Amino acid sequence: MNLFIRTDASVYIGTGHVVRCLTLADEITSRGGNVQFICREEEGNLIGLIEGKGYGLYRLPQGIDLAEDRELTKEILENQSDCPDWLIIDHYDIDILWEAPQREFVRRIMVFDELANREHDADILLDQQYNTEKTRYNRLIPEKCIQLLGPEFAVLKSQFRLAREKLRERSGAIKRIMVSMGGTDKKNATSLVLKAFYKMNHFGFDIDVVIGPTCKHRLDIAQVTSHIPNTNLHFNVENMADLMAACDLAIGDAGNTTWERCCLGLPTLMVITSENQRTVAEELSKGDFITYVGCYEDTKEDDIVEKITYLINNSKAVKEISVRVKGLVDGNGTKRVVNSLYRCSN
Repeated sequence: MNLFIRTDASVYIGTGHVVRCLTLADEITSRGGNVQFICREEEGNLIGLIEGKGYGLYRLPQGIDLAEDRELTKEILENQSDCPDWLIIDHYDIDILWEAPQREFVRRIMVFDELANREHDADILLDQQYNTEKTRYNRLIPEKCIQLLGPEFAVLKSQFRLAREKLRERSGAIKRIMVSMGGTDKKNATSLVLKAFYKMNHFGFDIDVVIGPTCKHRLDIAQVTSHIPNTNLHFNVENMADLMAACDLAIGDAGNTTWERCCLGLPTLMVITSENQRTVAEELSKGDFITYVGCYEDTKEDDIVEKITYLINNSKAVKEISVRVKGLVDGNGTKRVVNSLYRCSN
């Protein structure tokens, strides 16, 4: 199977789109498929990471509009000696007006979406978010489009499935806390959380702070971290599953790591860092899968202190959340998605 993936990373949109596409690509290549990427050279891109993993990559210029993006992508696909079996698109700005013209040069199209706010010309639509409204895409896609909806299709690295298999039973007691506010954390929500810890003046637990390779606030975060006892700063972590498995509580946003935490039964105190995370955070909160603080702009240090204090003093509630979230994600979502690609190709 021959595939192209159109996705981007930048300091503005973060790294999650590229990271999950790389995970999907790894699974496809493990089955003998061939994957190539098409990415813009935006500030904070992960082009070096993609090429470092051995994938072919076509570069698009920084700052182009969608019309030029569409035409340059068409040109790349048109010039392939063999028609690609799939074009996979993971990009919130791309819709049917970009997708439909590519049809002439690819056999099938799959799109990632979580927003349900635009039409798509796709054969498969993947939305791995938790949402009780199962018909939200019906008016936005072709009638024959296959919908892969919900966390059972969460695209996770295999390390999370393997860590789940040997996961310890969580008691609900909080002795170690992870802070991870996204790969880029452009708003420096990490420092807000750390200042809340400092304000608590209660250091009866260890803290692991995780920041990604494109985070511009690394020095500021390191400075705040240095004033909080029993706190370790981790940069560009490779063994995220092991780190999560060792923690008892996470403080994070509603990005891709949401489903990694669920897979390992790790309860989360959630602060969203972008408006497009609001729906999933509110849906998870309604289902009692998370402890929801609110959006970063409206969150004060005292709000975080109050929620952490409550969870520390209510181990039974923490354990119950752990059991619930572990039931949402089993770590096999990547395999399910790739199985669907192969079935649809036959």
